[in-house]
Amino acid sequence: MHSTFEIKGMTCSACSARLERVIGNLEGVSKATVNLAAESLAADYDPEQVSSADIISSVETAGFEAVEKIEGTELTLPVSGMACSACSARLERVLNGTDGVISAQISLASETATLNFNPAEISLREIRQIISDAGFESGQIQSAHNAKENFEKRKAENAAKLAEMKNRLIAALVFTVPLLTITMGHMAGMPLPEAIEPHSSPLGFALIQLALTAPVLWFGRNFYQQGFPNLLRGAPNMDSLIAVGTSAAVIYSLWNTLEIGLDIDAQMRAMDLYYESAATIIALISLGKFQETRARSRTSAAIEKLMDLTPAQAILLQDGEQIPTPVEEIGPGDIILIRPGDRVAADGRVSEGHSDIDESMLTGESMPVTKNAGDDVAGGTVNVGGGALKVQVTNVGENTVLSRIIRLVQEAQGSKAPISSLADTVSFYFVPTVMAIGIAAALGWFFFSEEPFTFALRIFISVMVIACPCAMGLATPTAIMVGTGRGAQLGVLVKSGEALETAGKIKTMVFDKTGTLTYGRPEVAETFTVEGENSEELLRLAGSAEKQSEHPLAKAVVQAAEKLDSQLPETTSFQAVSGLGISTETAGHAMLLGNRKFLEQSFTGGLDDIAANEAALRFAAAGQSPLYIAKDGKLAGILAIADRIKDETPQTINKLHKLGVQTVMLTGDNEKVAHAIADKAGIDKVIAQVMPDRKAEVVNQEKEAGRRVAMVGDGINDAPALASADLGIAMGTGIDVAIESGDVVLMKGDLGGVLTALSLSRATVRNIKQNLFWAFAFNVLGIPVAAGLLHVFGGPTLSPMFAAAAMSLSSVTVVSNALRLKFFKPED
Repeated sequence: MHSTFEIKGMTCSACSARLERVIGNLEGVSKATVNLAAESLAADYDPEQVSSADIISSVETAGFEAVEKIEGTELTLPVSGMACSACSARLERVLNGTDGVISAQISLASETATLNFNPAEISLREIRQIISDAGFESGQIQSAHNAKENFEKRKAENAAKLAEMKNRLIAALVFTVPLLTITMGHMAGMPLPEAIEPHSSPLGFALIQLALTAPVLWFGRNFYQQGFPNLLRGAPNMDSLIAVGTSAAVIYSLWNTLEIGLDIDAQMRAMDLYYESAATIIALISLGKFQETRARSRTSAAIEKLMDLTPAQAILLQDGEQIPTPVEEIGPGDIILIRPGDRVAADGRVSEGHSDIDESMLTGESMPVTKNAGDDVAGGTVNVGGGALKVQVTNVGENTVLSRIIRLVQEAQGSKAPISSLADTVSFYFVPTVMAIGIAAALGWFFFSEEPFTFALRIFISVMVIACPCAMGLATPTAIMVGTGRGAQLGVLVKSGEALETAGKIKTMVFDKTGTLTYGRPEVAETFTVEGENSEELLRLAGSAEKQSEHPLAKAVVQAAEKLDSQLPETTSFQAVSGLGISTETAGHAMLLGNRKFLEQSFTGGLDDIAANEAALRFAAAGQSPLYIAKDGKLAGILAIADRIKDETPQTINKLHKLGVQTVMLTGDNEKVAHAIADKAGIDKVIAQVMPDRKAEVVNQEKEAGRRVAMVGDGINDAPALASADLGIAMGTGIDVAIESGDVVLMKGDLGGVLTALSLSRATVRNIKQNLFWAFAFNVLGIPVAAGLLHVFGGPTLSPMFAAAAMSLSSVTVVSNALRLKFFKPED
């Protein structure tokens, strides 16, 4: 079983790494993944051995809060008209006995109905009707717990958290600035009032610092409230480092203040206070955490934009009336009206009308798509044409394409990339190691040098506060969150961090031909007629004859004939010969249409025509399939039918070659036709006459050669091959099956999406490496300097205040760098 939990209380990667190990070690849990940036835990577990409640309990024991994310549509409706518990009990039984209602709880005291239902089986409007039929009335939705509202709730919580952090930060700075002015100003010659002047009134000087520091410590109390408990349970985190470092400074300063009050070396003790260091550290780190949290809140901007696409209301067509209806109350089978400029409220099929739909939010394709009766439309798209559409709803709520995309992106944002394993391992041991380094450095300077105790204390504090496990923990997930979100905006759905990283390592790309390199729509490319025949008349006869056939090539002939804008003649008899062709009686002529073998078996005359044979050879060399046509026993002409390669295919293949990627084409065509198409596309290697069930075998053979292999297909009959490849890329026919097939889904049929996926992967992995470099660099360089390494060789030491600034800067740098991916463009 797989469950996702929202986690609160994590402050750095040490927290996430520890929690991941705690949950991962539970009996029955096969996999646990904690995402610090998304504040979530994804767990795969055996429900017979461990329950979600056990997992939540373990999370709480580890010092955090957990709430399980529940799938489905949940909401609360006010219900009026209930007089007693019998009313509420009856309504509860009625609702719980209704198909599509998963659960219903009625509260008489609050006069509400809390519902969990499947919108694919029953709509909210129908539930309201059931309540009305039972003799009660329902009000407007009070609250809901679907994906959008969960997101909005989380957004509101983040906004409240940011507001609180901002208020605490401002309050801390209000006291820290005058504290720094008093402690540092007199060193620069700035006069102080005699009551707080260190030489004339050392006790006043100490007490004013204590008075200004105490509020700062109060406003930064969360560092102590979380840091010390974690330390006591043997799982220190970043807050523990701050709490220990600043507490050491404050306790030492309090002792000196006491000695000043007792007039023990008062003036000397007055110059040996560290109140301002503690307060400044709290203020600077609070500033850094505020900036970091504000930046992290922008990593899900793509999700927010997607969620804003569904309109609040739809126009329901019922009994000839147009009824404005909340979108939550629309159900499958309803007919809704989409006027020019309206957003489509739910997935559906056009039952009447003609207009252009902007699908850029799904596919990244800027050009509108023309929709006619019978065409599918997706919720969230926009009617940008001049016509109105009547749409029969097929999917609503969590089952819509948009909801599935949002869910995929959210799952991807919560996943990890293999590159993050090093940072996770380091983070787990990081804080205890830093504490050990800080203690060892302080003791070393105190016992093995001539430096005073205050120097050793400053070294200890500096090491504590410069260490930054947050930066390491945020390096990978923030980049993945922004990268996958940006991919969704560009019509490229990347399902996991692992897929995102793998895409950048691909060395061989295997393409299915039909629908991937080509349009997947056979067309009549050329027409050859023997002497005395009219090409248009022959095409009309062929179109009428093939209209009875279901073969893909037949559809190409019919479409070409119908473009002639003249009525097709009548076909009175039709017979199909499997694997060969068809025989018909059309407009009084005996017609044969098929391959050469079919005509030979029927003793057709004229097959030795030199011009006809040359045309057939020319068609085959160009990758076109020849369709022979005989009329009244004699060859009349040949149609060249081709599945045209996509306009962008040669350019895409060329760019892949420049990236060092070898290209392979799989096709069921014969060798001659296959090589002709491959030559046009620029493909390196061709494997022809491959049946669908052998595609996975070919992919595995390529993998055995020791190269990372991607398979690009349509996501339907290519599913086994997509699963076998290191990276499966499902092409954009793909709103349904493709979404479930590949590791990467290209929401439009443009082959250029492959380049977007690869370049996005490389940009994201490059960003992750930059983040990890900065995270490790801050710590690898900062900790030794803070420990006094430079001072050993006569250099300076690092002030605890500068250490705090550097620590804050590292997290902000990592998150800000990840946010640059929001501006990624495919040509990058």
